Amino acid sequence: MKENMFDVLMYLFENYYMDDETDMNPDRESLHTELLEAGFPPAEINQAFDWLDGLTSQQGERIHNSQTGNALRVFSGRECERLDVESRGFLLFLEQMGILTPASREHVIDRVMALDTDDFDMNQLKWVVLMVLFNQPGEEAAYAWMEDLVFDSLPGHLH
Repeated sequence: MKENMFDVLMYLFENYYMDDETDMNPDRESLHTELLEAGFPPAEINQAFDWLDGLTSQQGERIHNSQTGNALRVFSGRECERLDVESRGFLLFLEQMGILTPASREHVIDRVMALDTDDFDMNQLKWVVLMVLFNQPGEEAAYAWMEDLVFDSLPGHLH
């Protein structure tokens, strides 16, 4: 079974972030050991940790400028290759609904572009949005809305 970095991220998010009973701050070494025991390749684990470092490095950055409501986001060629029309429309929808701020939208795009995957789809985009919102202080309502959207669109349950 070929695991990729996104699989490692999903494992971590499902087992450490979404589980209220799990220790929220396990050390990196014990996480690394657990991921190895779960069968994830070391290179993918290290890439996932780097991705998570990028997720938390922008934590709390917000734009509070009323003029950003009139701004237009133009996607680069690389971004258009990764984010198809449906994905870009979804991000616009989330921003118009107030789920994403301009800063959190940019953070989502940054984290999408940092993923090491050839095949990126709408389901993965929803998870990236969920992970970004989870790490943004004061975004509990947006996170709850996005969590409902992610789990309502999944067939069955996670495991």
